[in-house]
Amino acid sequence: MELMSQAVRDALVSGYEELIAGLSLPDPNDRHVLAAAIRCHAQLIVTSNLDDFPAAELSKYGIEARDPDSFVVDQIHLAPARMYQLITEQAAALGDPPMTVDDVLDSLARNGLLQAVALLRAQRESF
Repeated sequence: MELMSQAVRDALVSGYEELIAGLSLPDPNDRHVLAAAIRCHAQLIVTSNLDDFPAAELSKYGIEARDPDSFVVDQIHLAPARMYQLITEQAAALGDPPMTVDDVLDSLARNGLLQAVALLRAQRESF
């Protein structure tokens, strides 16, 4: 948590606990996620578990749920060169074992970011 707090200001959300009981989700164990999103005025929950975050329930709070691949695709469309730069920096930072940009992209694809990886590879020459 310390690294997250250092990297992202206000990464930790507090004071959401009292909201949990009043929320209704298919999996009650996910209510804390929605409660924290409400408390910090988030617009988006990024999750692979979309079925547990129904749009009808989230829309009551002005929140949307997106899968990670769609979220990253959106970020690529917003700042394609910056996203490719981040992948390049990640590859350079990984040294045990060393990784290339293609290694990082392959890893992202194996973890479900198929559309994002395809988009980055297709646009690679323009960066």
